[in-house]
This record gives sequence, C-alpha cells and structure tokens, in this order.
Amino acid sequence: MSRRYDRTIRWMLWVAGAVLVLMVIGLIRGPARQPWQAGGGPKVGLVKIEGVIMSSERVIRQLEEFSRRKDIEAILVRINSPGGTVAASQEIYQKLKAVSSAGSKPVIASLGTVAASGGYYVALAADTLMANPGTTTGSIGVILDYPVATDLLSKLGVQMEVVKSGALKDAGSPFRPPTAQDRRSFQRVIDDLHAQFVEVVAEERGMDLAEVKMLATGEIFSGRQAVENGLVDLLGGYEDALSLIAALLDTEQRPVVVRPAERRRLSLWDLLLGEEAHQNRATWLLPQYILR
Repeated sequence: MSRRYDRTIRWMLWVAGAVLVLMVIGLIRGPARQPWQAGGGPKVGLVKIEGVIMSSERVIRQLEEFSRRKDIEAILVRINSPGGTVAASQEIYQKLKAVSSAGSKPVIASLGTVAASGGYYVALAADTLMANPGTTTGSIGVILDYPVATDLLSKLGVQMEVVKSGALKDAGSPFRPPTAQDRRSFQRVIDDLHAQFVEVVAEERGMDLAEVKMLATGEIFSGRQAVENGLVDLLGGYEDALSLIAALLDTEQRPVVVRPAERRRLSLWDLLLGEEAHQNRATWLLPQYILR
C-alpha cells in the first residue's frame, strides 16, 4: 500500500512539474520571427490568414507594413480559413481593398485547403483570386447559433434571474428559450449581413446581384467549380501564385518571399494547442454573427 501511495505521489509531482515548466516557458518572450526569404527576384510580402477569423489587428498591421515598405513589390495573401466573425472579416477586407485600390503593388489571394465564407469574403479584395482545384470555398452566407440550456438547468434545479431594460436585451441568452420576437430580430440582422456579403461579391466579381443570390445559399464549391461560377479567377497553388506575381512584375526570377517579423509572448494555451489557438478560443462566446 505504501509503495503504491509513493508511486502516486511521484506521478502527481511529475505532472505538476511538467505543467510548471510549460507555464514558465509561456511567460518567456519568444524570439523575434525573422523574415524568411528564398529566391533572387523581387520581394513579395506574405500575409497568412489561418483558422477562424476572430480578430483583424494582426493581419491589418502586416498589410500596413507591407504596403508602406518600398522594397516590397507585391503582396501575397495566403488563406486557410473556414470563416469567422462578420466585423473582423469586413475589417480585413476593407484594409486589403485599400491596399489593392492604391495600385502601387499587385495583391494576389492564394486560397489553400479552405477559404470559405469569411475567408472568401477577405479574398474578394485582392486583384486576383487563385485556388487549387480541390480548395473548399464559397459558403456565401451568415449564421447565428447559440446553446439553449433551459432543460439542463431545470434538471439541475438552477434558475437564472434576469432584470432587463427591454424585451430583447437578453435575446440569445442560453438561460431562456428564444421567443418569436427574438427570432424576428435575429433574422433581420442576418438578412442585412447576408445582403452586404452578396453586394460585395457582386461588386468585386463583376456579377449581377441575381446571379450571386443563386450562389449565396451557403453552398460550398470546389476551386474548379468556383472558377466555373466566376467566384475565383484562376486555378493554382502557392507556387503558381508566386509565378503569377513574377509574370506581373515582368521578371523570370523567383520572387523573394518576406514574412513579417513579429515578436509575441507565448502562452500555455499556445504551447498546448498551437500559436493560432489564441485567436479561436473565444468562439464559444455566442451569440455571434458568423460568416461560416
């Protein structure tokens, strides 16, 4: 019995020590990320958008940096995202549109494994959209979902008391069933956000609103289908996007890919779930209007 107890204590101490080490590492400021370069041609600023789009600050900062740098001759936006919140996606789109409209350097969007909904929304601002034949894209639509836990709370004997200023102030609360008034209010917002998405697609892709509405059912498309439907310009991968940039810059040399140098503090969350996890850990805070 004593030996088993000792083993248990040693195991618990080992786990506690491992967690402590990870926490200490999380407090250490990671080294600055140095620009990665390859090739001998013109410099191309690479901006990566990965995972659920919950925040726009990092991407906007990188776009601003590359747009100001005179040694950067083009910007490549590499997107691997299933979508995200409406506001964050719109903010990135607006910044990318401003950079593209300036006309000082070409902006190419390279769609990776998935660039759907908010990920596709962002890509629309680029001068040229390039997707792999198997890229998952499209999903033009908006969704709002949230949990309703009233039955569970009732079984647990838990009741939430709410004092509010208006009938819709707690609309979307998981602590009460939605009312018809709640649903009408949410639907009005969803319809407006969807209309905004459709209008952007029609404007950027040079399509009629009626044509876009037929595609804007939330349906996803392969990259090849997206080209056929006029949602994407060309088929090709990351290297093809670099070749396109070289052609646009009239050079036969492979462009030098420059990644933004950033310094950020690593957290325990980042170490356990990856460095991009900090952007996605708020996805449970619903209701949120999501381009997904």
